[in-house]
Amino acid sequence: MKINRVFITGIGLVSPHGNDPDLVFNNIYQGRSAIKMTRSGTPEFGSNILLARTEFDPSGMISKQHQIFMDRVSQMGVVAAQKALERAGLLSEGTDLSSTGVYTGCALGGAQTMQDAYKRYFNNIRTARPTTVPLIMPNAPAGHISMRHKLRGPSQNYSIACSSSSTAIGEAFRAIRDGYQERIVAGGTEAMLNDGTICSWEGMPVLAKEHSEGAHASCRPFSKDRTGLVLGEGAAMLILESEKLVNRRDIQPIAEIVGYGSSNDAYNLTKPNAEGQVQAMHTALNDAGINASEVGYINAHATGTGAGDKVEIDAIKSLFSDHAQHIAISSTKSMHGHLLGAAGALEFAITAMALMTKKIPPTAHLNKRDPDCNLDCVPCIGRPAPELKYALCNSFAFGGSNAVLIARII
Repeated sequence: MKINRVFITGIGLVSPHGNDPDLVFNNIYQGRSAIKMTRSGTPEFGSNILLARTEFDPSGMISKQHQIFMDRVSQMGVVAAQKALERAGLLSEGTDLSSTGVYTGCALGGAQTMQDAYKRYFNNIRTARPTTVPLIMPNAPAGHISMRHKLRGPSQNYSIACSSSSTAIGEAFRAIRDGYQERIVAGGTEAMLNDGTICSWEGMPVLAKEHSEGAHASCRPFSKDRTGLVLGEGAAMLILESEKLVNRRDIQPIAEIVGYGSSNDAYNLTKPNAEGQVQAMHTALNDAGINASEVGYINAHATGTGAGDKVEIDAIKSLFSDHAQHIAISSTKSMHGHLLGAAGALEFAITAMALMTKKIPPTAHLNKRDPDCNLDCVPCIGRPAPELKYALCNSFAFGGSNAVLIARII
């Protein structure tokens, strides 16, 4: 079987740092945080919580008529996909997109619609709106993207908690590499910052507390004083194309995807395990056909929780051995928060841009490193990386599901 090379040719974002990929990457490279203290719920019934919200107005790209049939999660996904297609130069007149596939990651689906439906029910309104079910579906964003651009290739959605969109990209990569598809819109979208979902997360002891430096500095992966994660929202879509299409269109790709690995910890529903993470990273390296010593940067899953960050560092040490000390490792969640099902797609987009620009983004606010996280976690300030060739991106989810992607510079 012929193995096809797979390239990233476009990136589209709807993120806490904005929608322009170049500006988003620059803000993250500069260590600028989009995290703020926000009021969730009502003045009488609610709470103050750290969030990385996305300023998002779909009106310029989605008509009011179509917005009626889209939850916020679908609207974000549709806008990110359109921006990715535009940047890839695929929306010009006469371009045939009919065979293009759509692979998305979305963990929860229409969270706001779900909350609104329950509100109606518990207010003794028995009849639900007729659009409720299609708005809630986790695969609705993929369906809307397909319909909007007449993409008749496979339409898939992966709902695997925090590994959803990394898995979507990995499976899309495999489909093109193995000759089943030539072009796929792949990524993720998540919009669960409604009060009901936030309330559920508040029941878990994993959310960050406001730091004395301010709300913006409250997500502190690898730091001795870290207190937890910060929830975010947004969408990131990537255009993946075969080498054949790239050559035919005579374009310069952003980066090449070369490896993908997945595994399950088979250990605990919410607690991570280094052995499963090692297996996923090892599988990705084997898939890429490279040595561990060739990896120069890891965009870590690290969310800022006490247990999770240490386990990931232990996994990296276990797999990379002495070379672990020579890898730049950063968690950009310190600035954009945890986008849950969309996290892997945003972080892989950032990783691809790090390769393209040869600049490694930092772990913001890392002023006091945890002694148990004693690797090069790129504290506070991004750095040039002229020798960077391969980068790895980790996504580790509740349920023990792990997904790892590897890309290289063109």
